[in-house]
Amino acid sequence: APPEAPSAPPPTGQHLRPGQASSAVFWNGVVSNGSITDMPKTQNLGLLILALAIPLVAVLPLPDFWITQLNYIGMYSMTVLGLILLTGVGGLTSFGQAAFVGIGAYTTAWLTLNLGMSPWLTLFIGMALTAGSALIVGLITLRMSGHYLPLATIAWGLALNYTMANMEWLGKYDGILGIPPLSIFGWSLGTGRGLHPLVWGIALLAALASIRLLDSRPGRAIRSLKSGATMAEAMGISTFRYK
Repeated sequence: APPEAPSAPPPTGQHLRPGQASSAVFWNGVVSNGSITDMPKTQNLGLLILALAIPLVAVLPLPDFWITQLNYIGMYSMTVLGLILLTGVGGLTSFGQAAFVGIGAYTTAWLTLNLGMSPWLTLFIGMALTAGSALIVGLITLRMSGHYLPLATIAWGLALNYTMANMEWLGKYDGILGIPPLSIFGWSLGTGRGLHPLVWGIALLAALASIRLLDSRPGRAIRSLKSGATMAEAMGISTFRYK
């Protein structure tokens, strides 16, 4: 019998560009329109089910303690998403994530309480200051390799922790108290049930953004960092930029 002809690759609608193909990680052998498809239907279905369940949890006759714990889970999941991108996908190690969370939280709380600014405005100021500090720390530490990078992030996290904890105007170890709650059109979010939809809504948006990022060209470049910088740089990827 004549040998079977090799199966033709699935139509993609466009050719992968050299830089794009080099950083691509083929998952289950599926490529769609030059992008990797990581089981999007399953992921989108899970996010949809979770999004529909969020409003129901706040109105169910559950103890307030459970609602508060769910809020903490939602808030911490946003930090975990950052660690997933950094360590799980990019292969980098950082022990200073809590320091960045503290910068955003203390900035928002202090500006709201002492300057009387709107909490919604100070939230964005806190995020901007956090991003700026992360950029500065990244420019200093990301040129390190081996054990030096984790040690530098440990030093950064500990230094900021002890600095903030010894500042009188930041409340020392007690933190900043008496922060006014968020409100939407006069509806206060000061209770656990009121804050629940907001926390989980932002967490879901962050999860969706992470999925879309990893399925994009920059996301594939971030994936390539885990296998080593030499191969990625040989294919034209600026590893320092994506780190």
